[in-house]
Amino acid sequence: MAELVYDETGRLLFTEEMAKEYTLVVPQMLPVTFRMLVKLLELEGGYKIEILETNTQKVVETGLKYVHNDMCYPAILSIGQLIEAAESGRYDTHKLALMITQTGGGCRASNYIHLLRKGLKKAGLEYIPVISLNLNGMEKNPGFKLSLKLGIRCVFAMMYGDMLVHIGNQCRPYEVEKGATDALIVQWTDKLVNLFTENKGLGFGAMKRYMREMVRDFAKIERTGEKKPRVGIVGEIYVKYAPLGNNNLEEFLLKEGAEPVVPGVTDFIIFKVNNRFVDVDLYGGSIFKKAAMGIFQNFVIHCQNIMIEVIEEEGTFRAMSHFSELQELVKGYLGCGNKMGEGWLLTAEMLELIHSGTNNIVCTQPFGCLPNHVAGKGMMRKLKDDYPNSNIVAVDYDPGATKINQENRIKLMLANASRNERSE
Repeated sequence: MAELVYDETGRLLFTEEMAKEYTLVVPQMLPVTFRMLVKLLELEGGYKIEILETNTQKVVETGLKYVHNDMCYPAILSIGQLIEAAESGRYDTHKLALMITQTGGGCRASNYIHLLRKGLKKAGLEYIPVISLNLNGMEKNPGFKLSLKLGIRCVFAMMYGDMLVHIGNQCRPYEVEKGATDALIVQWTDKLVNLFTENKGLGFGAMKRYMREMVRDFAKIERTGEKKPRVGIVGEIYVKYAPLGNNNLEEFLLKEGAEPVVPGVTDFIIFKVNNRFVDVDLYGGSIFKKAAMGIFQNFVIHCQNIMIEVIEEEGTFRAMSHFSELQELVKGYLGCGNKMGEGWLLTAEMLELIHSGTNNIVCTQPFGCLPNHVAGKGMMRKLKDDYPNSNIVAVDYDPGATKINQENRIKLMLANASRNERSE
């Protein structure tokens, strides 16, 4: 068993010895993208990492047991999923580490890591190290390090993930052979993971080449010619993407005869980088920091431009919007200083959906997320005034909300969508 080492503040460190022996577990959020990101992390440091797929009421109960119920719902779920895994008996807890993201911003998510440690102590598992996955240089560990090279590679993986999800959502509702889309997503994910192992597919030219192949493969899926209502999904990042957080919202929409439209995580990453860039203009700061953030922002935007170009070039599928288009759409609604949580990006995503013909929108609202309520539910009245044909519903997600009530609200929105289509 590895020796436990603490820093001067009493924080348990993840050591180099632990990196060789321990299993690192992470909560699930982006089912397609996370698999590729985890593979890159494993290749970088030789770690053994597992993504938690537990999706049961036990996760919620564990979260409520160890996290104060005034905390936001994503905290209850992600911490509950981690501690449930530690208590499950599936792992040797003396060779287990828990990894969770830490933003460092004005959001309760910055406190997740401290809440997790508090929960572990309450459970008698304080000897399990917690790793902060962040880009701010917070909570460094001798056994876990992130390099610039890894960060760049993760951007490419994120692009592949967004591409697979984006075009997959345009195939799945219309596929003639049920399951063909999901099978192709798994096939391509396996292929990309193998390419990463061989140090391939991680450059502008290679990404463009493989994305062209990807789009051609999905275009071959036989689809019906029927028209289904498109329903956009926006909201707080965890409940927007994680099936555990939104009670399998995309699956429910498919069963109800709709086409889910989910904005990619790429815009969120650019949004976070852009925040640091504009902070210098708004509040002052280092011009060197602004220059560095500008370079990284342009790099991610260039990758996004390649992805959009490939989709438009092939012509079968709708492409996502450029980040600059989102910035333009939100002018007059929210300023770029509104950046806590999803900030102005949430409103911009709703505007982008409406402008691209997706008038039906589910805004996922987790309990305890004030920024999300301001930029999401708080902007709905204004959007409906400006776009009378918009059909937006806010759905609350929290431990006490019943699935049937959530689904009934969505069914009412879908009924309105059908009525609007008939009137048009």
